[in-house]
Amino acid sequence: METATRELPRRAPARRRTQAERTARSDARMLDAAVALIGERGTAGTTLKEVGEQAGYSRGLAGYRFGSKEGLFGFVVKAVGEAWLQELTAVTRGKVGIAAIEAALDAHARFIAEAPEHVRALYVLWFESIGPQSGVKQVIERVHERRRRDVLAWVRGGIDAGEIDPAVDAEALADHFCGAIVGIVYQWLVQPEARARIATMHETLKLTMRERLPAPRDLPEETNR
Repeated sequence: METATRELPRRAPARRRTQAERTARSDARMLDAAVALIGERGTAGTTLKEVGEQAGYSRGLAGYRFGSKEGLFGFVVKAVGEAWLQELTAVTRGKVGIAAIEAALDAHARFIAEAPEHVRALYVLWFESIGPQSGVKQVIERVHERRRRDVLAWVRGGIDAGEIDPAVDAEALADHFCGAIVGIVYQWLVQPEARARIATMHETLKLTMRERLPAPRDLPEETNR
């Protein structure tokens, strides 16, 4: 008597990653390695060779990919900065004025709490970029200018919506906001354990922004002469 043999189901062949996917994966791993090394050793103690090795690749891959330490640091600033700006865009979508500013401040506090190593690496490079030999300065300037443009858009959007007094100086307000954010991060870098204090600084900045962004004043009615 013949017995029927049941064929086992064949596994579909694993899909090979595209070159773009492999590049994105290696970039993500080298970003994490660079962030960890900058946090542990600072920029002077971070080398391309160790970034490649810690990411699980060959010694020369980071050198081939970034060309120099300045190229690596520019990549870190751009990658972390873009991640933050994407989050900022998401939480402020459809919001203007005070609502947008408060959503941005809440997101900033979460970013510090949830990705402290990345925030630390970004701002270590940010503060070092003021040196005359820094090749990262232009990348930092673009991130800073993008942040400032966002604040200007929120304030002007609030004015257009009738929520903010048109007499408000949007340029000065944007400079104040951006400077205060950098100051909060600097305080956190100095005292990372002072979490309650950093939270209070975010809340205090909200109050300051509310005070500096008053609602439109009612104009007095014209009287007949």
